[in-house]
Amino acid sequence: MVRVLVIEDNADIADGLAENLVIEGYEVRVERTGRDGLIATQSWDPNLVILDLMLPDIDGYAVLKSVRTGHATMPVLILSARDQELDRLKGFRLGADDYMVKPFGLLELLARVAAVLRRSGLGVLSTREDDLRFGNLRIQRKARRVYRDGREIALRARAFDLLLALADRPDEVVTRATLLAEVWGYGEDVETRTVDWHISELRRALGDDPVRPVLIQTVRSVGYRFVPAD
Repeated sequence: MVRVLVIEDNADIADGLAENLVIEGYEVRVERTGRDGLIATQSWDPNLVILDLMLPDIDGYAVLKSVRTGHATMPVLILSARDQELDRLKGFRLGADDYMVKPFGLLELLARVAAVLRRSGLGVLSTREDDLRFGNLRIQRKARRVYRDGREIALRARAFDLLLALADRPDEVVTRATLLAEVWGYGEDVETRTVDWHISELRRALGDDPVRPVLIQTVRSVGYRFVPAD
């Protein structure tokens, strides 16, 4: 499980982040001070650090600099109320992988977390099998081909990526934010309704009833669940 360390002294923000990251499938640890956060980077070895700059004991930039000294490749996403260009530049020069300004949109933050992890080689797709089989459905990752009942189904590139993002997590709820990050990339201007439309098209291509879908089920207000046949 991918470990995310949140170093944030605001309890409401920290707890809200932790709750939503856990829903996304991450293991999360929260530390309220820079000192405790640095200790956690050593003892817990997180895969990603979400770092506030205005901490009660140590300046966030000092925390970032120390993290970079001991962990040159550990991804760090700064989350701060400091919104000046010089603040961003300083963060990037000290080695931040991304920078978000408070107040922030939760969906965008989750998408950026997924994107940073993907760029660092920790995207969920990198550890999956090349050939997926679910009953009468077969997905060939490298060949980018899909078969059902032995018949090849022609899918466009985006539809194939969307199916793969779901099929890599059978029976799990995949949020729209995760799909936006993995299929479209957080940097693109894509609305949630775009995801829903592509899901509808994918269902039709796979022969999944759009009115009463069985293969790709809707989880209201959250995302979708891929439920393959045995």
